[in-house]
Amino acid sequence: MTGKFITFEGIDGVGKTTQIKLVAQRLTELGQEVVITREPGGTAIAERVRNIVLDPTLQLSVRTEALLFMASRSEHVEQIIKPALIAGKTVLCDRFCDSTFVYQGLTQGLKVEDLTDLKALNLQATGGIFPDLTIVLDADPQQLLQRRDKRGVFDRFENKGLAFQENLRQGFLALAAAEPKRIKVVNALGSVEEINRKIMSLLMNN
Repeated sequence: MTGKFITFEGIDGVGKTTQIKLVAQRLTELGQEVVITREPGGTAIAERVRNIVLDPTLQLSVRTEALLFMASRSEHVEQIIKPALIAGKTVLCDRFCDSTFVYQGLTQGLKVEDLTDLKALNLQATGGIFPDLTIVLDADPQQLLQRRDKRGVFDRFENKGLAFQENLRQGFLALAAAEPKRIKVVNALGSVEEINRKIMSLLMNN
């Protein structure tokens, strides 16, 4: 595969969507073909799974969440990500496997070294496709409250409150510490342009 697979991670409200759009614009200006996608989602089937796992009225076990995410990811990889990479395109994805490792793993009391089962499931779901680079946009969840309230969208995970968001943040930072070559942490509290410059620098030097 000649394309590049870049994923964006972080807690709710850090500005992943904004930065992905801006990065796509910058890369397109540089002559690259770019595909923007997201998880859960990306395909018609995966979007239906998204509606289930994010529905605040549903009660799902962590195992059920993980299996639903993996099923969605398998479809997503086969239909969107893999063909784009084979065609030499750059894929920008809003969340991928690291979110599963954090949401269904580290926030449930597991340590990074205990993620073997989730990683094995992910390998089956993706057929071995893995991000070349992962950008974690990081911020104190307390400082993002106003931004999240302004969005006015609260899914099943956002409804779990501030303490859960802090656990998520620590999970992403733990993954970054374990894989510093692939996962890069960027402060999400600067200006949009400042954050984008840092991300583009990482992309150009990776």
